[in-house]
Amino acid sequence: MDFELSEEHRMIIDGAKKFAEKELAPLAAEADEKQETNVGALKALGELGYLGMTVSEEYGGTGVGAVAYAGAMVEFSKADAGVSVGVSVQNSLVNDAIMMFGTEEQKRAWLPKLTTGEWLGCFSLTEAGAGSDPAHIRASAVHDGNDFILNGTKNFTTNGGFADLMIAFFSTDREKGARGISAFLVAKGTPGFEVGKHENKLGIRSSSTTEMVFTDCRVPATSLLGQENKGLSIALATLDCGRIGIAAQAVGIAEAALEEAVRYAKERIQFGKPLAEFEALQFMLADMAVDVEVAKTMLYRVAWMKDSGAKRFTKESAMVKLFASEMAHRVCHKALQIHGGYGFVKDYKIERLYRDQRITEIYEGTSEIQRLVIARALLSE
Repeated sequence: MDFELSEEHRMIIDGAKKFAEKELAPLAAEADEKQETNVGALKALGELGYLGMTVSEEYGGTGVGAVAYAGAMVEFSKADAGVSVGVSVQNSLVNDAIMMFGTEEQKRAWLPKLTTGEWLGCFSLTEAGAGSDPAHIRASAVHDGNDFILNGTKNFTTNGGFADLMIAFFSTDREKGARGISAFLVAKGTPGFEVGKHENKLGIRSSSTTEMVFTDCRVPATSLLGQENKGLSIALATLDCGRIGIAAQAVGIAEAALEEAVRYAKERIQFGKPLAEFEALQFMLADMAVDVEVAKTMLYRVAWMKDSGAKRFTKESAMVKLFASEMAHRVCHKALQIHGGYGFVKDYKIERLYRDQRITEIYEGTSEIQRLVIARALLSE
């Protein structure tokens, strides 16, 4: 087994690190405080190729693959987790879904705009009464000649406040429940669609999270992504890819927390010597470093599986998302503890990292759902 990154991988990840340090880190605290997304940074990342990493050059992407994407996501997440989740949504949930299920016409119409950052995208599945349970989606899509009429409200849509194109899921056959869901591509400005409430969140406050409201929104039948009533399989396959991005986000947050803890432990003097000289804190740092390293190794393995053309990596993507997100919780908890009271105030980065981490255990499938996915896979083998 070869654990070495290629020269191309290292170049891409190093470029992400430099961009994150120069363009994201200096603005991250202010963006968090003001709840403003650095849309300009997202657009710039598109111009640099970071919004089309898993899309082939034929459709405007760079085609560098999931390993490079995962490594870049780690670097972006260390600086600004709000921007990094925007990158994840664009690559994993929007581009990958269109690549896997879109028609040739849809790929050529949308992907060149998405991969370059000309357009930004979002993925809208969750509703007030249907989060982990998509069978209870109430938003509906009804045939009307050669069109569909969309009605309903979607919740917690990342990038929703500024997205130019969304992939949204609607019930097209309510009697079939989860097997009667369809996915649609809907462009910003379509009559009958509007952005609803902007959520005021605990963490990733520099990420836009909104309602998406559809009122007699008419779209052509060509807006259907994949086959009618096959939307659940589209969502699940897409989330397999998305969980790589969220795992990478969790690893990046945890790695940043570890770096902050090491730095603080060397600088902070207590009882006449640096905290770093206390064995109890050394053990905490050692445990944190092991956690981060294990999660990063898992992350690259699952990304490699995707790049290698594995038909399904559902179990493995659930595993890395589960482990990385809960690992980040442990690491951020210990990092804040090492900071003591200073870790509880906004003057220190660890306060933001601690808040940002928490969502990684919830979105794109809660930890409980990941355990269910893993258990079902094990029992069906």
